[in-house]
Amino acid sequence: MSDKPSVLFVCVHNAGRSQMAAAWLTHLAGDRVEVRSAGSAPADRVNPAAVEAMREVGIDISAETPKVLTVDSVQASDYVITMGCGDTCPVFPGKRYLDWTLDDPAGQGVEAVRPIRDEIRKHIEDLIAEVAPGPTA
Repeated sequence: MSDKPSVLFVCVHNAGRSQMAAAWLTHLAGDRVEVRSAGSAPADRVNPAAVEAMREVGIDISAETPKVLTVDSVQASDYVITMGCGDTCPVFPGKRYLDWTLDDPAGQGVEAVRPIRDEIRKHIEDLIAEVAPGPTA
């Protein structure tokens, strides 16, 4: 078992918001947090506009693949952050659940994804202050 807090980001397709959130948390918190992401109905690939938007800030998510949400991934996480997956996320006692209301980047161009990317970063900075205070990258 790890002493590090673990965070699971969940959205429907695990192709945009949750991938960007996981990448931001990994980038900003480094190895102080264990990071996972998953989707209730994963897409075939990560949203190309999300890949491009993250590339613009120096973070490469092009090798990521959408993953299916499992009970095990929720049970293994201290924090479960949902982004538009509604009631499809299983709830377990002892977990901290947060729901971030973010626009869905699906079908959007990079111009529309940039503000979502930037909003996610603000959420991540607040999250790090709560779960893993210390220096950020």
